[in-house]
Amino acid sequence: MVIHGLIASAIGIAIGLAIEWFPESASTQAGPIDHLYDVLIWTSVPVFVTVTIIVLFSVRNFKMRPGEEQLDGPPIHGNTRLEVIWTAIPAIILVVLCSYAWVVLTDIEEAQGQDEMRVNVVGQQFAWTFEYPQAGGKPIKSTQLYLPKDRPVRFYVKALDVIHDFWVPAFRMKIDAVPGIETKIRVTPNRLGTYPVVCAELCGLGHAVMRSTAHVLERGEFDRWLAEQAQEAREAQ
Repeated sequence: MVIHGLIASAIGIAIGLAIEWFPESASTQAGPIDHLYDVLIWTSVPVFVTVTIIVLFSVRNFKMRPGEEQLDGPPIHGNTRLEVIWTAIPAIILVVLCSYAWVVLTDIEEAQGQDEMRVNVVGQQFAWTFEYPQAGGKPIKSTQLYLPKDRPVRFYVKALDVIHDFWVPAFRMKIDAVPGIETKIRVTPNRLGTYPVVCAELCGLGHAVMRSTAHVLERGEFDRWLAEQAQEAREAQ
């Protein structure tokens, strides 16, 4: 069992780490989250393999043989020491993993700098609207999300009808949009490009099409886009 377990665990871990579970990462928060997922693979695969091998070994070696249909099994008394061990080890593993996950969560939710930008996210069936507050004026609204590279952003998320979930998979971070409640999430985009914005909460018949695009731009390019939107808003008044 030990030999088979070691071989199967090594193969399982290698396969688990080789699979690209997530899309391309595009935020500073993505790295710690991806590493946490790798740690979970390192931990969960040996546990799964160990339990599976013990079950298969027991089925093969302790199954009922022909002629034993009417026989009772041997009188086995529980092993208190063994029961304490197999209860304590999983408990310790869970405490360690939960503690590490808490450290990661605390780290990625901390403020990343003084120049943090605010973006309001409004979800409704079945579209996203992004608002950029402007000093002394109405916020700039867009159905596409535009963000500057390497600048911390804090999203203030709300819903107008039912529960939605704001998620940019490349950022790894997501949070529910709940009617009557304003939820918050921090992200620092660190890779230029375009990334899908999706709703991760079943919200009705049009849930699958509740999508948008996040555009991560250089700061100068983002500032020009914001200025153009502000000019267009003034001209429309």
